[in-house]
Amino acid sequence: MTSQKNLWILTEERPKTSILQTIIGRFCNDYNIGFFANPLRIIPLINNEKFTFTYQVLGINSPNIGNIYIKIVSGYSSFVDFLVYFQKDQPIPTDIPLYAIEETKTDDSESRNTGVYQRCTKFVYIDYFYSHVKKIMLYDLQITQKASPTKTNIFGSRLLATCGVEVLGKVQTAEQEQAFNSIDELIQCKKDIKAHTRNVPIDITKHAEHIEVSGRLRKGKTNTLSYDPNIGALTIIAKALRVLGWDKDIIITKHELAQEVLTNRNKFIYIANRLDIKLQGLEIPQNVEHRDYWRYEEKGEKLATIFIHLVVESFTKGYSIFENHAGCGKSYFKKSNGDVRPLVKYSYENNGKRKIAHIPDLILVDMERLEVINIEGKTYANRSNGINELLNYDFIDSEYIKQEYPDYSIKRTVVVYGSDEEEIMETKISFMLNKKGKMVLGIQAPQLFHQAISNLLHYWKRTPYLH
Repeated sequence: MTSQKNLWILTEERPKTSILQTIIGRFCNDYNIGFFANPLRIIPLINNEKFTFTYQVLGINSPNIGNIYIKIVSGYSSFVDFLVYFQKDQPIPTDIPLYAIEETKTDDSESRNTGVYQRCTKFVYIDYFYSHVKKIMLYDLQITQKASPTKTNIFGSRLLATCGVEVLGKVQTAEQEQAFNSIDELIQCKKDIKAHTRNVPIDITKHAEHIEVSGRLRKGKTNTLSYDPNIGALTIIAKALRVLGWDKDIIITKHELAQEVLTNRNKFIYIANRLDIKLQGLEIPQNVEHRDYWRYEEKGEKLATIFIHLVVESFTKGYSIFENHAGCGKSYFKKSNGDVRPLVKYSYENNGKRKIAHIPDLILVDMERLEVINIEGKTYANRSNGINELLNYDFIDSEYIKQEYPDYSIKRTVVVYGSDEEEIMETKISFMLNKKGKMVLGIQAPQLFHQAISNLLHYWKRTPYLH
């Protein structure tokens, strides 16, 4: 490995070249680092024909950067999408990152609440581990941005600015970028937003000894503390109030929660303890603090699905038209003309009865062989469940794939991660990445997989091992 510092990008997500280009460009601009850029490629690092569970980004040349590496990690709670480090050695949780970046593809044109509020919790939570990290909300918009921001978006954007979060990837008005100067200004801005009558409105009321903030935290009919848009909204409001100097009680009202649903491992409870937020009529349990903010991923099925996704796109002409890797953001479905459309959550039978529209973890297109590959990811221990789930994809095949790719055949298959096994017995399993990094192809694996793995190994036989 070079003696220079390397750029390390840790993520729970499937890394995208467009996002990496923005992150690397921002880093180089902030630290006055010159570079030449070519089209980026994300290459699995191989040693002795085994995957090292590290990816290298190729396409950036700079005398000031050794190499650019990506590692898949998992957060213990409310983890941002990317942590960025500039150092020689692989990061450990006690190292301080330069950036904490949250990626979203959602804009006002889809949801006035989700686009700005849902991810705010992550920025509040990370402050208690890395208080001086640069926080960025990165929009990767795949549909046209709404011409004028809603008042909700303006309010949420100003809360982010108040809490030191920068927005990238979308056009911001001067008002959106302006932090609140006072608690009274924040409260008045929220009062100016007209609430939907079917919802419990978020109202902020200041009293002499406390501030009340109303907002439902119960999700639908589930009676659980899991309504993410309002969790994000209420936590960023409380954080902003603390930043602006409020040191007395903050009480959440009209939350619709019962005492028995409050657990000491809920992300809202973590933040409520940190910010001293109270829930009206309830006792907030003392949370069990995690010592670390993140850990390297070693168990999840997405280690295999992300691997096959990246190796296909880097070493073949194949590409993804949909992804929903475990624990990662769900993409839109890419149509044959390049446009995108969201997948529906439910299908309807002839009698009008609603049922869940099952979706795979990954859909790849093999242009050379005119084949679409539906992929279900599972751990090795749960491989039988994955095989059974292949039976559920009739709806997505008929309503999406066959409509957009009528000349393509459709193959359904399972990829798995885990175990020390080196052979695949089940014909429905086409690829296994075992715990030691060995890559195993099944007897009925798509030719696209064979081509990708063969080209990957051939590349490293001709290229010096750099890691």
